[in-house]
Amino acid sequence: MISLIGMPGCGKTTVGRQLARRLRAVFIDSDRVIEERIGCSIRVLFEREGEEAFRAVEEATLDDLTRTGGGAVLSTGGGAVLRPATRMRLRERGQVVYLHALPDDIYRRLRHDTTRPLLQTKDPLQQLRSLYAQRDPLYRETAHFVIETGRPSVATLVNMVVMQLELAGALNAGALGGATQPAPSNETSTDP
Repeated sequence: MISLIGMPGCGKTTVGRQLARRLRAVFIDSDRVIEERIGCSIRVLFEREGEEAFRAVEEATLDDLTRTGGGAVLSTGGGAVLRPATRMRLRERGQVVYLHALPDDIYRRLRHDTTRPLLQTKDPLQQLRSLYAQRDPLYRETAHFVIETGRPSVATLVNMVVMQLELAGALNAGALGGATQPAPSNETSTDP
């Protein structure tokens, strides 16, 4: 399993879909799986029961997914690394790629997004900076690889991830449970 971690809005889902396509692997978005399990949106769960209840559901879901996910590319939620047990499971059960993005870059991408509960504050940029200060060390502790997202295209980011995995022998070592032959790089496409 290849797990993508990083701040909200760093590109985990977008890059994850393209990476899975490139590697001919299954793509799993942990936030979507959580919403299916709880029967409502993450935002509603946050509003009803708070962040701690969400983190408990997230931890259990990621435990299940990393135990049974096999040949998949997993996009995690931005706060997935907050619980030590989740960090350990992600790192031990697959290859972890941190898609690193700075708070100011993320803010430019997300400033009009009303679907992210942790950013619904008076000062979302300050909230992102605070989240980054808290989470960046945890992402780095968990990750096997760090990819700087900066300004590259999605296709370039996918190529960077594949290259890092190949250089480390992670694809040949079966990070995807048998799906070890990446598709040629010209097969990547942009997601709508």
